[in-house]
Amino acid sequence: EDWLKEDMDFLDQLKRKKEMEADEGKKNEDGEEKSNNDEGDNVDSNKTSQSKHDKVQTTSKKQVANRHLQINTSNNNTRTNSSSSSHPPPKLEPFNPDLPSNSTTTTTTPDDITTLQPNPSDLPTETFVILSSSPSPQGPRNSIRLEGHRRFNRGLFIIDLRHMPAGCGTWPAFWLTDEANWPVNGEIDIVEGVNYQDTAKTALHSTKECRMDDVPEGSKTGSWDTAVGIPDKKTGIPDMTFRYAQDCFVYDPHQWLNQGCVATDLKLEGRSLGVPLNGNGGGVYALEWDPINGHIRTWVFSPHGRVPKNLRDAMRTATEVDEEKRVAPDTNLWGLPYGHFPIGDGTNCPADHFRNMRLVINLAFCGSVSGNRYFMDCPKQFKKFKTCNEWVASDPDELKEAYWKIRGVYVYERAWEKQWYS
Repeated sequence: EDWLKEDMDFLDQLKRKKEMEADEGKKNEDGEEKSNNDEGDNVDSNKTSQSKHDKVQTTSKKQVANRHLQINTSNNNTRTNSSSSSHPPPKLEPFNPDLPSNSTTTTTTPDDITTLQPNPSDLPTETFVILSSSPSPQGPRNSIRLEGHRRFNRGLFIIDLRHMPAGCGTWPAFWLTDEANWPVNGEIDIVEGVNYQDTAKTALHSTKECRMDDVPEGSKTGSWDTAVGIPDKKTGIPDMTFRYAQDCFVYDPHQWLNQGCVATDLKLEGRSLGVPLNGNGGGVYALEWDPINGHIRTWVFSPHGRVPKNLRDAMRTATEVDEEKRVAPDTNLWGLPYGHFPIGDGTNCPADHFRNMRLVINLAFCGSVSGNRYFMDCPKQFKKFKTCNEWVASDPDELKEAYWKIRGVYVYERAWEKQWYS
């Protein structure tokens, strides 16, 4: 398989990189000792994440209803209905489930190059859910939040995006939570971004005794977020010890508050979130929550030409009335995930840390993370507007990019698991 060779080559590159870094580290031991200031450059202040309880303003039922998002959990999959939008339709992508018409028009360029293109009137139509927020005479933009009704204890969760909110002051997320029992029942952030972040991350948040220090070698292509410079609770002196964020406990003293265990994408680093993702026409994110097989795994595919055939076929046939025509997603055909979290029996994280959660799609502005990072992430804006809230209230053109454009949301559960747990 092409994906297998690609993943193996990528892992070989990572192995060689680690070996080079190890050799360099040995050389440094014989040289001058690095100063604390040098180590301090590794600090990632994005780890000041607070609970998402702080990140969403109240949205009225009327506002939610106007988003026209309907979640249908029948037939073991979730799909979305269309919503009208003032945004122009996107270019059709090769994997699009609607095949273009065979009728064509001939176009000749000034260089006498002739091409055949489908007639615009015959192009298939795509439908989307558009989630956005605009200022009103009553005030600035409100946050948007859509919550699913159904609760999950396992499943495969997929979102196909053409565009996600991006830019200074934005804080979008597609996640699973049981907020009434947080953090007892855990939290799983499938997609989350802040301001201009451009690399996909998946984070798990839990109570004590859930660590990711037993991940099988070669089971993922990604890495872990870091936790460096954590202030000592008594002295306030930053601890410059280099650590990966592999403890899911929200109050772990050696990580940032509510940092959790955070897997980061390396394969598409700098192109798997936010502005670069939108520039590629979006992408597909998938998370497999599988306590029976002992893991939570996560993927990102962008642009859409990288989506594996099995996943393309599963999304294409998800709405087929005839169940026999539906293609079942098989994550074993997708290549290695960028994130692998061992959970369940025989791991360092009991599966009951994550349970009874529902899906949430939201867009917040500023808040405890995007707002706190504003002066660092948005230096140009900070010169004129000293707070994130002032920036958002000014209704800048940049916030026209603060919208979700969703082609589909799909949720699958194995039939035998449903019968077993019912």
